[in-house]
This record gives sequence, C-alpha cells and structure tokens, in this order.
Amino acid sequence: MMTAEQSEQIIRTGPGTLMGDYFRRYWIPALHDWELPEPDCPPVRVQLLGEKMVAFRDTEGRIGLIEEFCAHRGVSLWFGRNEECGLRCPYHGWKYDVNGNCTELPSEPEETGMRSRIKLKAYPTIEAGGVIWTYMGPPELQPEPPGLEWVNVAPERRYVTKRLQESNYLQAIEGGIDSSHVSFLHGSSLKRDPLFTGSRGNIYNEHDKMPIFDVAEFEGGLLIGARRNADEGRYYWRITPFIYPWHTIIPPRAGHPLGCHVWVPIDDENCWAWSINYHPRRALTEKETGAMKGGAGIHVKYVPGTFIPLANKTNDYLMDRAGQKAGVTFSGIEGIAMQDASLQESMGAVQDRTKEHLCSTDNGIIMMRRGLLKAAKAAREGKPVPGITAASQRVRSCSIELPYAVHYTEGAKHGLFAPPDTDPVTV
Repeated sequence: MMTAEQSEQIIRTGPGTLMGDYFRRYWIPALHDWELPEPDCPPVRVQLLGEKMVAFRDTEGRIGLIEEFCAHRGVSLWFGRNEECGLRCPYHGWKYDVNGNCTELPSEPEETGMRSRIKLKAYPTIEAGGVIWTYMGPPELQPEPPGLEWVNVAPERRYVTKRLQESNYLQAIEGGIDSSHVSFLHGSSLKRDPLFTGSRGNIYNEHDKMPIFDVAEFEGGLLIGARRNADEGRYYWRITPFIYPWHTIIPPRAGHPLGCHVWVPIDDENCWAWSINYHPRRALTEKETGAMKGGAGIHVKYVPGTFIPLANKTNDYLMDRAGQKAGVTFSGIEGIAMQDASLQESMGAVQDRTKEHLCSTDNGIIMMRRGLLKAAKAAREGKPVPGITAASQRVRSCSIELPYAVHYTEGAKHGLFAPPDTDPVTV
C-alpha cells in the first residue's frame, strides 16, 4: 500500500511535478516516423506529459515539435499550413519554424522588432527505430540517443505499434512487470496465440500458479525474476527487465520474437502503450508480421483511422461471456493486449493505491515504485539517474530452466546481457 502523498507524487507527470521533471530527462517516443511521411505533410497533434504540442516535417525534412497554440490569439496550429520551412497559422498568417521561432508576422512592420520577440516552446527530436523521439528536459542535460536493442536492429527485424490506453501510466507498467497474472488472465490464450504457442513455459505457467518473485538491480533498472517449478530438480525462470523510466521487456516463449513495451504518459489519466516485437538475429517472418498486423500477441486491432483499440471501454471490450464461461478465454476478452488493458482501465483512470493489499507476488511492483520515486528525487537533487545511458539500456528478457542451486542472475546472465545478433535464450 502507498500513502496518499507517495501516490500523488508518482502519478502526476505535468510540468513542475516530481515525476514529470524526472521523465523529461529521457528521450520520449512521440510518433511513428510514418505519421510525418514527407516534407510539408500535414502536422500532427502530440500530447506528452500533459503538454499539448504539434509536430511537423518541414520543407527540408527537419522535424519540429512545438507548443500547439499560436502566440497571437491561441489558435491551434494543427490547422496550420505546412509550407516553405515553417508552419503558418491560418488565422492571421503568423509563421513558425521547427525551433519555434516566429519567421513571419504579416500584421506588424519588421522594424517594430515584435516578430523577433515571438517564440513558441520547441523540443529537439531524433528519428531512431522507426520512431520520432523527443527530449523535453534541460538542454544541458540532454542524453545520448536510446541504446535499446529493438531501436538498433535492422527494420526487417522489428514491428512497432502504439495504442491509446485510458489509464495512468503506472497501472500499465505494473501490469507489464507482473508475471503472476499470466497463469490466469492469459492462460488459455497462450495455447492459441501464434506468437506464444509451442513453449514449455506455457505448461509451467499452467501447473504452477504461485510464482516466487526475486528482484535484482542492474545498471539500467530492475531484473524481475518469476520462479516456477519445472522438471525435477529445476526451476523455470521468467526474467522481465524494467528499464528506467518506463520500458519493459517480456520474457520470450519458444522461438518467437522478443516483446517490449514503452508506457508513456499523455496526461495523468491516459498513456501511450508502445508495443514492439523484434528478433535480434533474423528478420521477422511474413507469418509473424501478419499475426501482429491482425492484433495477435501484444498488438491490437484498431478503430479505423485512429490509435484507439477496436475493443475498448465504450463497447465493454467486446466481452464474450459465453466464451468466458466455456474457457475460450479466462476473462471473456479476446487478445492478450486488451486482456491486460481492460483490467488496468477498469481500476479507474487513476487507481487508489491507498486501498490495495499487496502480497509477495507484487515484489517487483513494490521495488519499481520505490525505484521511480528514488530516481525522481535524485534527479531533483542534481544526482545521476539510472537508465539514462545507452549502455545501461542494453539488456534482454530471458526465460530459462535452471537447477535449484543456480540463481538467475548468474545462470541467465548470458541471455540477459547477450551480444548483438544472437538468438534469445528461451524455453
């Protein structure tokens, strides 16, 4: 259970908040690169950490991410004309470049100097891994580009999607690092989903519903080990890395690609759930990408033209009570991603953590919360923060069988900190 004060600190991410200032120290995934496909294409609305912005790709291909509203009378620049290296407000023609500078102010003579004093907030961007990233923190503290493995593999080795989740970011992260729910919520789906089938781990999940959690720190965050009984004399370990401040890597099953999430606050009641599958050594197959495009695994089907899942709270997530009763799915919700999201959203936009009753299988969640608050306070005091360097982000998830006497931090080290272009360690 968290105190009301701790809960308030950890869930608020707007400008000036403890967690908001901390999150702004990292590169943040903002858009798919295909959302700004070419120079002078239409601008796109972006909201991150409670700030409303607009993104555009200018005539020279540079990407601007600037505050959404014109400095004149507050018109949304989403309505703007993207032309000749700038975004022009359609109301009175004020024009802004990718750095937020006002380059044209038609209603005022240049000699007044007014134009040179007009500037919108703008944030730097980079393109990496098929994603447009932004940095919203102090310029002098801007870190090196992300070193996450999925970002740096060849494009044919990864598949990236995002979806809207109508809950605070923390509920989503907590679900992402909680291996104990897999035996219940996803149990029947593991037998049918083409991105999870064929693993001995599915059998261990079914037969041992009381995992033992063992959490260890590493340079970039936490290694959350969930231990279940396997064959005689051995344990089955699923090790989920949590990389500060919001990255999780799902332990693989059989020879399937690795899965990742990035849980990014839009505001305090909504977040982006970025979902990534990748393989470090080979291209994804047509069968795998076809399943992902069809909403299998950690991906979803969408309301056409949006990032809203087709199964959402307005239609009760297409709940199938007959299928639930018959055991087709444990929860009655189809799809692993929405099985998670439906329950995380059901807690309310912001869960009241002062009323919860945690148990031993929540050890990973407890340490993650403590770690986030500790890191945020360190950032506020000017101290180093974890997971900020590219090297500290180079970790994989792992599933492995080990003898009773071998701890996963030793027995699975070769899988967790594997060199590039090697197969995942998986059961």
